[in-house]
Amino acid sequence: MRIMERTFREQLFFLVLCLSVLKGDSRYIENNEISKDELFSFLNSQLRRDIPEELMYRRPLRCLDMVAVEGQFTFTAERPQLSCAAFFMAEPDEVITVDYDSVDIDCRGGDFITVFDGWVMKGEKFPSSQDHQLAPHERYVDYCDSGSARRSVRSSQNVAMIFFRIHNAGSSFTLTLRKHINPFPCNVISQSPEGSYTMVSPQQHRNCSFSIIYPVEIDISEFSLGHFNNFPKRSAPGCGESGDYVQLLGGNGIDTSKLLPITDLCISFIGPTHMKIGCDNTVVRMVSSGKFVSRVSFSYRLLDSQELQTIKLNNVEDFCFNN
Repeated sequence: MRIMERTFREQLFFLVLCLSVLKGDSRYIENNEISKDELFSFLNSQLRRDIPEELMYRRPLRCLDMVAVEGQFTFTAERPQLSCAAFFMAEPDEVITVDYDSVDIDCRGGDFITVFDGWVMKGEKFPSSQDHQLAPHERYVDYCDSGSARRSVRSSQNVAMIFFRIHNAGSSFTLTLRKHINPFPCNVISQSPEGSYTMVSPQQHRNCSFSIIYPVEIDISEFSLGHFNNFPKRSAPGCGESGDYVQLLGGNGIDTSKLLPITDLCISFIGPTHMKIGCDNTVVRMVSSGKFVSRVSFSYRLLDSQELQTIKLNNVEDFCFNN
């Protein structure tokens, strides 16, 4: 996948993303003074994988943080920190492992560190519960519950996060973030508002989503369905009945099950299909029965302010602005 150079707008978006992290469950947002220059300088890092231990990238972890590079990160509480979260992100064809190096917290006193397989924001999850292979409760791995039995936690897609609460000043923990190639990516959040991608379902009964958390124009250049052994291409009268189709979704949250359907594709084609979507989140979702090998290729680019204004004035396509 080719990903275009990060933009200033992307940096501002991730700042807003962090500031709108999950509310509820006794967790709240603090007035945490995070420098956006420090927060996003890591997105363009060219650090090599498999760096020797003595050359491993290290820095402190903040109470509210975004991490997009491999390295070792240490959080030390200077005061009680009761509602903290760190978002981890890799490239679309990668998964993430979180390794606990050292932990000095008071589990009996109410401290916790919990890794979540995906992202949670405003009570919504990515991937949605419908599209993830694990049950919702299995996606949370709490250090205080698992202890030394789970010193390493691996994500199922290119994003993961941790929640943590620490009551006593001086308590700390250190973790190492590593990335690994995923030969069959499923459920991806794009780091960039511009790029191209090909999603393949390799004869597996699962649903996969590619989430672009920007308003974009999307061009679907190819959709092939049913190329498995001697099975022919299929076209069904209704996509929902076919069991194998692609959805284009839009909305302002990250849970794909709560987004609005824009169009469904269930007939193979080659040729550009253009669409401008003014939502905060545009998703290409592939639904697969497991009987066929399906493939969809698309490219996307960020909409400019004039294009967004035009969409906003269009009564047919303004649902994203009212959602």
